Amino acid sequence: MYTAGPGVIALDTVRYVSTRSTAPSGATFSEILLSGLAPDGGLYLPERYPSADQATLDRWRDLLANHGYARLAAEILGLFATEYPPEALRQLTDAAYTAEAFGDRRIAPVDRVGDTNLWIAHLSNGPTAAFKDMAMQLIGQLFEYELERRDTWLAVLGATSGDTGSAAEHALVGRERVKVAMLTPRGRMTPFQQAQMFSIDDPAIANLAVEGVFDDCQDLVKAVNLDADFKAKWHIGAVNSINWARVVAQVVYYFAAYFASGQERVSFAVPTGNFGNILAGHVAREMGLPVDRLILATNENNVLHEFFATGVYRPRRADQTVETSSPSMDISKASNFERFVADLLDRDGPQVAHLFGQALVRDGYFDLSGTAAFAAANDRFGFISGTSTHASRLAVIGELWRARQVLVDPHTADAVHVALAADVPGPVIVTETALPAKFAQTIEEATGSPPPVPERFRGLLSAPRHVTPLPNDAEVLKAWLNDWLSAS
Repeated sequence: MYTAGPGVIALDTVRYVSTRSTAPSGATFSEILLSGLAPDGGLYLPERYPSADQATLDRWRDLLANHGYARLAAEILGLFATEYPPEALRQLTDAAYTAEAFGDRRIAPVDRVGDTNLWIAHLSNGPTAAFKDMAMQLIGQLFEYELERRDTWLAVLGATSGDTGSAAEHALVGRERVKVAMLTPRGRMTPFQQAQMFSIDDPAIANLAVEGVFDDCQDLVKAVNLDADFKAKWHIGAVNSINWARVVAQVVYYFAAYFASGQERVSFAVPTGNFGNILAGHVAREMGLPVDRLILATNENNVLHEFFATGVYRPRRADQTVETSSPSMDISKASNFERFVADLLDRDGPQVAHLFGQALVRDGYFDLSGTAAFAAANDRFGFISGTSTHASRLAVIGELWRARQVLVDPHTADAVHVALAADVPGPVIVTETALPAKFAQTIEEATGSPPPVPERFRGLLSAPRHVTPLPNDAEVLKAWLNDWLSAS
């Protein structure tokens, strides 16, 4: 891939490689779209990130202003899915990003918080009131396009800590060639989040409540993906952010938010548990987006903050993962972190395989402190981090509401808290996680009043529920999938 002239990017076919390999796989975007993990257990990355010079950024700014978010999305997606015709990508993004689905023709509007240096990128106006809709609405279109092109079908197996599941199910329900089985940590999501998923009554959608935490659900998904024969037999695919297409779709809103802010350079504050959202910001920065700092915010489950503070990555066990008031971040094994470490190590596949395979299995952690790679996390890649608590979430939510009449959900409050504590110079854009209605108990505790509920969700909490309990056992899961898919 190279720049052919000012603002014009000429494209070779982009190929993808596993984080755990140095050998090119030859895989294209359309091939990895339906696959999830690489065969060696790694995650796919493009061999190199495309770059956007200033002329390209200026053209994209005009494209967003004059033609809208969908057209910008088609342009950026086309840099990663180079085998797709541009017109096909425009049709897919036009179908994904509509004012009807997102309630605003801008799709992801950005507002300044009073006269402060904080902006909020509103990413939660989609069908399920969470930022996951920004990717999932496009994933639904991409899956349908690719499955029709290949005349095949897909059984999506995913895990959710709260919002991915409902966004995926609502994006994929009713699509003829797709079935969805979504694992949830039993009792760990808010009543609203549970109702969004479990109220779906469709034979092609299955909700499985696992005895454990999100990390257990995620491990089960990986175990099934690593059984190559089972995966091939039942066409198992992924919608979690182990799927590269999810990350690419999220890259778009970093560019859109930057353009909408009208600033020359910005930092982003991102609440994260599985590292997918902030990884998209990292990719955007590597492409050339003028980002000073990527401010990573965790809650009490602060595994990622510990790494960026110390260089030690130490995932927690299920019994060490705390249940918090920002439940979508109650994660202690960050799948997408492997992609970032691959960049830290200059794509040294064998070293990545050692760290995420042998070292984590044998020692339960790995330590990059004192290495050039760890120094690069801050110096080269611009990361800083912090952590938040229930008390700080309540304080942020309450203060923003009383002083500014701005109401944010607990995860977004985590990011605001960490951004204020970081005190970076210049403007900071906070990436919103979800609408406050999904976390009524915490909002009422912080403000004294329940959050407003959009009309489309009236009666949701009282709707009948459809969910199957499941033990934390990969063989039991595979047996269940075998029976379910055999019968369909």
